[in-house]
Amino acid sequence: MQEHVVIIGNGISGITAARHIRKNSNRAITVISKESKYFFSRTALMYVYMGHMRFRDTQPYENHFWEKNRIDLVHDEVLSIDYDKKCLRLKSGRDISYNKLVLATGSSPNKFPWPGVDAIGVQGLYSKQDLEELEAKSSSMKKAVIVGGGLIGIELAEMLLSRNIEVHFLVREEKFWSGVLPDEDAQLVMKHISKHHGLTMHYGTELEEIRTNSSNEVVGIRTKDGLESDCDFVGLTVGVHPQVSFLKDSQLEIDKGILINEYLETNISDVYAIGDCAQHRQAPEGRRPIEQVWYTGRMMGETLAKTICGVKTKYLPGPWFNSAKFFDLEYQTYGQILPQIKENEERFVWQHPNEDLLLHFAFDKNSKTFLGVNTYGIRLRHEVCDHWLRKNSSIHEVLENFSSANFDPEFYKTFEAEIVQEFNQKYNATLQLSKAKWWLKILQAQ
Repeated sequence: MQEHVVIIGNGISGITAARHIRKNSNRAITVISKESKYFFSRTALMYVYMGHMRFRDTQPYENHFWEKNRIDLVHDEVLSIDYDKKCLRLKSGRDISYNKLVLATGSSPNKFPWPGVDAIGVQGLYSKQDLEELEAKSSSMKKAVIVGGGLIGIELAEMLLSRNIEVHFLVREEKFWSGVLPDEDAQLVMKHISKHHGLTMHYGTELEEIRTNSSNEVVGIRTKDGLESDCDFVGLTVGVHPQVSFLKDSQLEIDKGILINEYLETNISDVYAIGDCAQHRQAPEGRRPIEQVWYTGRMMGETLAKTICGVKTKYLPGPWFNSAKFFDLEYQTYGQILPQIKENEERFVWQHPNEDLLLHFAFDKNSKTFLGVNTYGIRLRHEVCDHWLRKNSSIHEVLENFSSANFDPEFYKTFEAEIVQEFNQKYNATLQLSKAKWWLKILQAQ
């Protein structure tokens, strides 16, 4: 009998697993999702709202792709799982049996018990349904308050400003994204986002209540420090958590997320977890137990497909990296640049005197080993930075060959000479900038 692989969740991790299982096997594959029938790019939702894309443009595969590749899509909700009988019960009443089960249930927005949190005009921005709800409200929206100082909040602010809606942004901490960014970085980002007309930032303030009228509609907010502001929309962007509530109260071991080993296996035979809902019992070196970013979901899906197809493979994501945008300020991070300097670390920060450009390097005090870099406004090549981190290159080697990492030399002014000169002055060094493009060898070797 043909083995049946059932995947709960059609985000990047679940769909990547399905595609790679199909590439390497003839197994029956079923993908179940309650959000939408077809896979779409969640990170592109903001561009749909802003008019840069249509929703169908966020779907990277034509609808006929799934039937052609014999991947059965089920638009339904899983209510319960019988792990002993290997059977799922769906909301429609249908039962689906499996041989291998992949839990790729994603994450849900955090929700705190503020008064008024369930009012009309209060929502997050995570799902297709959130986008549709926001679109329906926007025609009558005049003033919005966003709660939470992170990336989704900035995206939501940019979206609303594109419709000429007044936006106030409440950040509990004294600096933007202070739990992630070092002080110099946060100051640059704060300076940059303050330039956008219609956006008012409130730092060091915390929501206390969402005020409503007799029809349970949002009419304003009040903060713990006494600020009161009228508004007709409140965007809640205070982080996400693994979507595992329907999986609790069973033999599946769950902490914050579904606990997995290095092979993405749960404690139950033939059941795996990948993506936002998964939590490593022992995180890979230099990584966090839960990593809710797009590319880790993709990597997990590819890795698990190999195991399911008979080649048992450990999940080895390599050095940490990520990227984002604060309006039009591009941000990349490679390695570990924590908000606070570790005892063994040295930091070197280069900042352009007039433009919003900054590079923040970390390296070992004694060995001079390169530990990571944050970059703002200057694009770096992932392959080169990843190579330096895996090779334990020195900060000297990194800076002398930094032109090889610059992604934009053909189109933009470059600053490698100024960066090396400032490092030499600060550390009494004699580094010389190399013009050799040895990054091409890295690409050719892959």
